[in-house]
Amino acid sequence: MPYKFVDGVAIADVTFEATGSTLEELFESAAKAVTASMVDDLKTIEEKITKKISITGKDRERLLHNFMQELLFYKDAECLVFSKYTIKISGNSLEAEVVGEELDQEKHEWITDVKAVSWHMYKLEKTEHGWKAFVILDV
Repeated sequence: MPYKFVDGVAIADVTFEATGSTLEELFESAAKAVTASMVDDLKTIEEKITKKISITGKDRERLLHNFMQELLFYKDAECLVFSKYTIKISGNSLEAEVVGEELDQEKHEWITDVKAVSWHMYKLEKTEHGWKAFVILDV
């Protein structure tokens, strides 16, 4: 379930590639990358608050996009960041349980504030090894 940040793609934005052997693993990798772009060390996020997320998308690309946007919504609306994700995908629907805590800038070293998931160069594809996504985050 790795992700890696990609330099030199979009100035003043954050770019990453996420992979997973299953679609659920890919979604978890992408979720961790979104959080890791904001909080320096995901291990500092304790498992104190659980939220259930139920979303749909027109297709799997939009489902992933909507899921990452939902994580940003919780960050903006309730100051929550997450480090644990249990995800089930059926067709173009997702049920997830996400666990984390309220953002504490003294405890969580804040890197940047992600505003949105961009559609620019956005890509989700099935590969011979599983799934891969290319994502740019607007900061």
